[in-house]
Amino acid sequence: MKEILECILKNLVENVEAVSISQEEKDNQTVFEVKVASEDMGKVIGKEGKNAKAIRNIIRAIGAKENKKVTVEFKD
Repeated sequence: MKEILECILKNLVENVEAVSISQEEKDNQTVFEVKVASEDMGKVIGKEGKNAKAIRNIIRAIGAKENKKVTVEFKD
């Protein structure tokens, strides 16, 4: 799951080296914290948050297939 998220993000951003993803378990739920370069944050979030919502939906669907609750948080 983390590899898929990383692949999606690296194809969206200009500064590929700045992409970092940390995985954490909280309350029976997997949380991915995503950090990208500040100039790439707009591309990742997208207009009206559409890209961020789509990324969350994809990762949530993959997690549901594995019977896991998954969320993605974008950090500055």
